Amino acid sequence: MGSQSSPPDLFHGMRHFRARLAAGIPQIGAAVTFNDPLVSDALADSVDLLWYDLEHTALDPAALNAHLLAARGKLTATIVRVADVHPSVLKPVLDAGASGVVAAQVRTVDEVQQLVRNCMYPPDGQRGAGPRVPSNFGRAGGDAYTKAANETIFTSVMIETAEALDAIEQIVRVPRLDSIVLGPYDLSGAIDQLGRVDSPAVTGAIDRVIAAAKSANVHVGMGMPANADFAAAMIARGVNWVQFGSDYEYMIQHLDADVAAIRSRS
Repeated sequence: MGSQSSPPDLFHGMRHFRARLAAGIPQIGAAVTFNDPLVSDALADSVDLLWYDLEHTALDPAALNAHLLAARGKLTATIVRVADVHPSVLKPVLDAGASGVVAAQVRTVDEVQQLVRNCMYPPDGQRGAGPRVPSNFGRAGGDAYTKAANETIFTSVMIETAEALDAIEQIVRVPRLDSIVLGPYDLSGAIDQLGRVDSPAVTGAIDRVIAAAKSANVHVGMGMPANADFAAAMIARGVNWVQFGSDYEYMIQHLDADVAAIRSRS
């Protein structure tokens, strides 16, 4: 029976993602909402990042495990959006092998601090031990693993509430927070401009968030629909990485356009 003295770098995808961000190369990710892990396998070669949504979809744990396995096979970074910063939410996601998390709907500096603490092992945080998948099922455990995990796990929070906007200058100063993520649609609703993402109030809020993040050397991400013009405009304004649409959008947009084109020629 063979032994493995040099386990694979299970953080390769996130290391690559981080290096390209550090080099100033905009990173583009696709959101996955369907259970079938073949979706991850199909999309991974087209993007820099795969984003799994546990806030708005009923993606079950077994499906998430399979998606993360497919992404690792393609050496692609993974970020999972969660709806809470509690360990009971974060630990299963990280221990399944996600290389990053983004917490939705945060409101306070304390919540952001909790997220970071719960993603980091001691002495940097308070994450409990049990990394079945990311430690290669125990083969790569110990101090070397926890050090690598603390250095690599990508921590981010969505800025989409009025409270988070008010506290943005403090949020971006939370130690070991890697990125804030703009949620323009929810943010527009939070400041009484629902759906008016191009209104002066919303664009001003976005500019404020970007400026605060840049002043603290924190990356800026954004969640958005599959709209290339909007993505390019946001990157030009200072966004470093985007979650660009989702699996069902790509299918519907392409099919609707092709069906319309065929019918127009019939």
